[in-house]
Amino acid sequence: MTMSPAEEAALRQSDRNGWLLVTPALVVLGLAAILPLIVMLVYSFLTPGQFGNVEWQFSWDGWISILFQRDIFEGTLGLADAHLTIFWRSLWLSVVTTLLAFVIGFPTAWFIATRPPSERPIWLFLVTIPFWTNLLIRTFAILEVIRSEGLINTTLLNMGIISEPIQMLYTDGAVLAGMAYVYLPLMVLPLYAAIDRFDMRMLEAAYDLYASRWQALRRVILPIVSPGIVAGSILVFVPSLGAYVTPRVLGGGKNMMIGNFIELQFGQGRNWPLGAALSMTLLVIVTVALLFYVRAANRGASSSHG
Repeated sequence: MTMSPAEEAALRQSDRNGWLLVTPALVVLGLAAILPLIVMLVYSFLTPGQFGNVEWQFSWDGWISILFQRDIFEGTLGLADAHLTIFWRSLWLSVVTTLLAFVIGFPTAWFIATRPPSERPIWLFLVTIPFWTNLLIRTFAILEVIRSEGLINTTLLNMGIISEPIQMLYTDGAVLAGMAYVYLPLMVLPLYAAIDRFDMRMLEAAYDLYASRWQALRRVILPIVSPGIVAGSILVFVPSLGAYVTPRVLGGGKNMMIGNFIELQFGQGRNWPLGAALSMTLLVIVTVALLFYVRAANRGASSSHG
């Protein structure tokens, strides 16, 4: 079907108006997101300056230093065990944080979704209260609970259960507990949205077919609410992997994660190319994780529809 010249002119004008409307958003996106990434990518291929900053001389040292370190005396390359330890710690803490948030968040979301409609806004309000408080304040609250003179140790000492304080602060366990507490609402809310759309009649049908509670959970509930599980996992895993405040406060200087290591390179380490290369590496890891999550979500959605 051919259009008249007037219709074609109107269509072109509509396209121009659409681009004009979206241009401010594209400019903001370019300046706030794409431009800093380009700067980091360029810095990762430069030479570190003597007192920070960079020297505009091409070098692969920033990327090589991620996995290898150069011997000061001989100049030979060796595996950077400390760097690999930080990467491994960041990865497994993020994965365990996501699992812990799911284990706690799923029953919480199910409880809220099965309350009477008049009560659900109250429970959702209670879940979102932590968002009203600064992240640093919430992290220091955890610190006051688990430190040697904190609430847990003081209570156990007064009850006579322990004779000396338990060292919980500045450990991987402290970082794990802090991140699970901080990011738990990000798991609960997507799970609640998915469970709220769940048709309870399907659960009744599963019980009518003599399915056990475990079978109903594994074969009926989890496949249907998998989009909420994937969304919650993404919202927890991604910020956990790049967390800075919680590992800095609860982990101290010894239990660093990738975010702390990057900050160290731009600060005391004075190795901006390495910090930039680490930042780009973190971006790649997050992107790969997101792709896996999306593929898993698509498979779950297709299997549930089938």
